[in-house]
Amino acid sequence: MSDQNVRNAGFTSSGITGGSLASSMMSREARASGGGVHSGGPTATLQEMGARGSTHSSGFTSGGISSGSRASQMMSQEARSHGGGTPRGGTTSTVQSISMGGKGGR
Repeated sequence: MSDQNVRNAGFTSSGITGGSLASSMMSREARASGGGVHSGGPTATLQEMGARGSTHSSGFTSGGISSGSRASQMMSQEARSHGGGTPRGGTTSTVQSISMGGKGGR
């Protein structure tokens, strides 16, 4: 289900769908960073998954983050850089939320 949730949010193999949650996220992220979307950020990470058509291979699943996966490495790195927790609205929580059908926690 998480792959379909990412596509439903507007992250597709054809790019970001206009008028979607994905386009809104991209716009907010670009404004916040002075005009661009950073590699490794929520929008870029989700678009990479949408283009590949699979979130499961990265470890973001409808049941949570898979142990030993790219997702768990991202979560660990983000937690270390924020003093031990993953921030609401950060890359890991946003990608996991959308993978589970949420709105990304922003």
